[in-house]
Amino acid sequence: MGGEDAGAVAFPQFAPERRFVLTGQQMVIGRRSRSRGVNPDIDLVGPPEDPCVSHLHALLIAQPDGWAVVDLESANGTYLNDPSSNPIDPNVQVPIKDGDKIYLRAWTALTIHAG
Repeated sequence: MGGEDAGAVAFPQFAPERRFVLTGQQMVIGRRSRSRGVNPDIDLVGPPEDPCVSHLHALLIAQPDGWAVVDLESANGTYLNDPSSNPIDPNVQVPIKDGDKIYLRAWTALTIHAG
């Protein structure tokens, strides 16, 4: 993919698919950290662990007609559908729809599926 630190991170040989059900009004995406007291709803701690995903990376917010994603001032940015595009602006709700991909650097991508 890309990002400042991505070139220094080796892509894992095997990365199992994981599924998360979107529930409630909001869901935090990140990596758990006991020492920092961070317990995201979508916990992307490995294996394999993408070290370019921030502990508090992004937020999914329920909308009347779907969901929106918000970058939480992550270190490596949040990208929608094209990992070579500019990252979405921090702290701005960006609507997402069925089939959209959220890229969280260096290799992590979440695909949104309705229903």
